[in-house]
Amino acid sequence: MRSETINACWKNLWPEVANDRKGFFLKDHQRAAVNRSVRLPTLRGGEGFKAATEDKFEEPVIKGSPARVQTAPGTGLTYCRKCKPGSDFDRTGRPVSALQYWRLYLLTLVLGIGGSFQVGVQYAIIPHPEVHVHKFVNQTWISRYGVPVADSTNQLIWSFIVSVFSLGGLAGALTGTKLAVTYGRKKTLWLNNILAVVAALLVLFSRMAESFEMILLSRIIFGFNNGVGLNVHLMYIGECSPNKLRGFLTSTVSIFAVFGKVFGQIIGIKEILGSEEMWPYLLAISGLPAILQFVTLPFFPEAARYLYIDKGDVDGTKKSLRWLWQEDSLKMVLEDMQKEKESKEREEIKTIKDVLTSQCVRWQLMTLILPCSLVNFCGITALYFYAFDIFRTSGVPEGLIHYLTIGIGMTELISVIIGSFLLGCASKKRMVGSCYVLSGITMSILTVTLSIKHLASWIPYVSIALIFLFVWIFGLGPAGGCLSLPADIFLQAWRPPAYVILGIIFWLSVFILGMTFGYTVDGLGQYCFLFFVTYCILSGSFVLRFVPETNGKAIMEITEEYNKLNYKNKSTDDSKNIDKIR
Repeated sequence: MRSETINACWKNLWPEVANDRKGFFLKDHQRAAVNRSVRLPTLRGGEGFKAATEDKFEEPVIKGSPARVQTAPGTGLTYCRKCKPGSDFDRTGRPVSALQYWRLYLLTLVLGIGGSFQVGVQYAIIPHPEVHVHKFVNQTWISRYGVPVADSTNQLIWSFIVSVFSLGGLAGALTGTKLAVTYGRKKTLWLNNILAVVAALLVLFSRMAESFEMILLSRIIFGFNNGVGLNVHLMYIGECSPNKLRGFLTSTVSIFAVFGKVFGQIIGIKEILGSEEMWPYLLAISGLPAILQFVTLPFFPEAARYLYIDKGDVDGTKKSLRWLWQEDSLKMVLEDMQKEKESKEREEIKTIKDVLTSQCVRWQLMTLILPCSLVNFCGITALYFYAFDIFRTSGVPEGLIHYLTIGIGMTELISVIIGSFLLGCASKKRMVGSCYVLSGITMSILTVTLSIKHLASWIPYVSIALIFLFVWIFGLGPAGGCLSLPADIFLQAWRPPAYVILGIIFWLSVFILGMTFGYTVDGLGQYCFLFFVTYCILSGSFVLRFVPETNGKAIMEITEEYNKLNYKNKSTDDSKNIDKIR
C-alpha cells in the first residue's frame, strides 16, 4: 500500500474532515503508514495533515454515527466507506467504484453488436425463408429459361446458399487476424462493417434484379464479415480488459452470439419478417448492427495491448486505459505488458506453422483445438435440429413448435448470461470442465429416452426436459468459456496465428456438420448423439486434468503454468534457459 494512496483517499473523498483530522480509524499496525502519509499533502499542494501525528487521530465518528469501514486486501489498513458505499480496492489498494469501468462495458456492447451477435443472427435466420427462396429460384428459372427448375437443382442451389456462409467465414478467419495485426483491431472491425452493408444491399435488391446469385454472393460476404468479426472481437475485448474482468468480458462473446440466435429466431417468425413479402429484409437484417457499430466504434480507443506491445505506443496505451478503466495507477498493468513485450521482442514473428510445431505452446494448442475450436461438436446444433422431431412426437401442435424452439434459445441465453458472471468470479477451469462432463451425461440419458420413447406416453416429455437441461448446462460452461480461453492462454506474439487456427477449425466444423448431419441422422437416428457424448466427456476430462486456472491471473502467470506441461520432461535448469515464451 503506497502512502500516496492512503492520503489521496482521505483528502479527496472526505474533505469535510480532512482539515481537522477527525473521522479516521486508527490501529497500532497503521501507525507506520500514517507517519509516512501525513507529510504528503504539502508535497501535493494540500494542507490537511501538515502538522499531524498519529496521536491526533480520533475515533471514526462522522456526522454523529460510526463510519463504515473496509480493510484493504493484504494491508490491514482500514478505510472509511461513507462516501463510497459498495466500493472495492484495486491491486494498489485504491478504492474502486463498481461503475468505474462503465466505458469498458459500453465498448463491450458495441463490439458485441457488430461482432459475435452477427454470427448468431446468421445461424438463426437461414432456416425460415427456405420455402420462399425455393419459390424465388423457381420463378427466376422460369423467367430465364421458360421451364420450372428441377427439384434436385433447386435443393442444390439452396444447399449452396446455406453452406457458402461457412466457407466465407473460413476465408474471413484466415485473413481477419492478419488485418488486425497490420491495421489494428479497431480499424479492422470498423471497415469490416462495410462488407455487411454491401451484403445486405445485395440480398435486398436480388428480387428486383431476379438473381438468386446475388443471394449466394451476399451469403459469402456475410460469412467473410462474420469470420473477421468473431476473431477480432475476441482479440479486441481481451486486450482491453483488466485481469479481474477478462474472464467475464471475453465470455460476453458467447452472450452476444446466443442473443443474436434468439433475435434471429424471433424475427424469423412469419408474423414479423418470415413472410413471403419480407424474407429479403430478414436475410439483410445484419446490415443494421453493422451500421450501428460503424457509427459508434470511432468514439472508442484502440486495444491497449496492441498499442503497447505491437506498436510501442506507451502514451497511447496509457490514454486508452485511463479512458476505459478511469484509473490513474497503471504501473502494474504496464509492467505486465512490458514483460510480454520483451518476450515478444526476443522472438521472430510467429506463424501458423510455429503454433503447430513449437513445444513451448504444445499444450496451449491442444487446449485451443479440443475444448475450444471443436465446440460445435458438443451437440448443441444437433439438439436444435432434433428438437422439432421430439416436439412432434410429444404431440405439440405444429404452430407452437417454433415458439418452443425460441424457448430453447431463451434458455441458452439466460444460462450463458448467468454462466458469464460465474466464469468471471468462480473457477473457469472447473466450470467449463464440469459442465462439459455433465453435458455428456445428459445427452447419454437423452439417447436412452429417445430409444425407448414408444414404451410410455410420458417418455417424450422427459426427452423435452433433457433438451432444456442440456442447453442450460452448456450455457453455464462451454458456451461462455471455450471461445474466451484463447485470449487467456496465448501471449501477444502467438495470439494472431492461434486465432487463425481457431477460426479455421471452428468454421470447418460448422461446414462439416451442416453438410453431413442430415445424412448422419437418417442413418443412425438418435444414436448419432453418442458421438457428441464422447466429445463432451473427453473435452471435460481434458480441461479438468490439464488446463490451468486462468481467472484473475496475468497471461505471463498462465504461461508459466503451461510451461510445467510443455517442458515436464526437461530439467528445471533447461526450462529456465528457454526464452521463447518467458
